[in-house]
Amino acid sequence: MKIAMPVDDKFMDTSICISFGRTPYFLIYDTDTKEGVFLDNSAVASQGGAGIKAAQTISDNKADALLTPRCGENAADVLKAADIKIYKTQGTSAIDNINAFVDGKLSVLEEIHAGFHKHGEK
Repeated sequence: MKIAMPVDDKFMDTSICISFGRTPYFLIYDTDTKEGVFLDNSAVASQGGAGIKAAQTISDNKADALLTPRCGENAADVLKAADIKIYKTQGTSAIDNINAFVDGKLSVLEEIHAGFHKHGEK
């Protein structure tokens, strides 16, 4: 199974980023092979629609699940359409969240927020 996470840096013990759409990187981790790949988030500097673009990146990389502290409704709609399950992270470390997910300790993210539309405008 492939799981995706918004992360602050490109190493396995990095922190989960609080912002899904504006995270600097994504970690795509394969629970079968135990290998992770880091992707630059091309949506980080978007004027708008960062969550949608970020969700499309997750979908394009064939993730089965997203582990994130929060998610906006537009991004969640893209993820749901791609049949990607969204789980709420606990704590801050990517590796701790991977282990919690594998152990079945993460819950489905129920609190989908309206989004931070017009984030890039002044």
